[in-house]
Amino acid sequence: MIETKDLTKTYGQLHAINHLDLKLERGDVFGFIGPNGAGKTTTMRILATLLNPTFGEAYVCGYSIYTRPKEIRRVIGYMPDFFGVYDDMKVIEYLEFFAAAYRIKGAARRKICDEVLELVDLGYKREAFVTSLSRGMTQRLGLARVLLHDPQVLLLDEPASGLDPRARIEIRGLLKELRNMGKTIMVSSHILPELADICNKIGIIEKGVLLENADVADVMRKVRRQPVLKIGVKDDMDGAAKLLEQQTSVEKVDSSDGVLTVTLLPDVQDYSELPTLLVGAGHRLTMFKEEEINLETAFMELTKGITS
Repeated sequence: MIETKDLTKTYGQLHAINHLDLKLERGDVFGFIGPNGAGKTTTMRILATLLNPTFGEAYVCGYSIYTRPKEIRRVIGYMPDFFGVYDDMKVIEYLEFFAAAYRIKGAARRKICDEVLELVDLGYKREAFVTSLSRGMTQRLGLARVLLHDPQVLLLDEPASGLDPRARIEIRGLLKELRNMGKTIMVSSHILPELADICNKIGIIEKGVLLENADVADVMRKVRRQPVLKIGVKDDMDGAAKLLEQQTSVEKVDSSDGVLTVTLLPDVQDYSELPTLLVGAGHRLTMFKEEEINLETAFMELTKGITS
């Protein structure tokens, strides 16, 4: 659905994006993360045919950005990080205006506008003026606008930017619903845990260079070189710690707040004998789990905070 080959955008000696190779399949939800100025917005603008690259190629739904920009615009929905609204319009008038721009006519226009309003949970605001909407509602209205023509691909640049926690949860739920509808979505965000929750792939970009482009689980495994276990023991934590330290798969054991943190040796994959060992020695376990790596940790590990 989206493919770039050697895609590069320069401004003099500055590389906004540098030899970017990317491929997304139908139904992928791609989380695009990186520091401010890393090249995320530039990439999206090129894919939306709003900006020409210096060189390289990009295809959206099989159409080249050079030779078929009109066709690309018909199959994408692009939502920039900041977009203007017409304050003197009502919500339904705003959507009908853009539906008319997409050449949706007559009764079909009103039907589609009503459907996307219900999808983004703004049906009760259809007669409200756009200027009366909160920031979160305005973001949902922006999503409704890009969905009017039922695009196959969505390019969403910081859709949760500046939203309060409740509004972010609502946007996240909406993105999950769009994912379930089979849309191919590229979404950039600084709210990293939420991207991990909705995306099946992530790309980490820094200084215009794509550092990682893989499934979320693969990126996590790359960052976590050594498994770390969290073990809760009902009593005799010192005895449990000493027993664990004697095991060949264990590098070190730390105790804090009633929980043992057990760092295993690199590349240890199977630690199933450890709970059996502890229980067999008479220890009662209240917790045994592998510590999870989150997307924020992966991002900090793989980037240096450099911008273009």
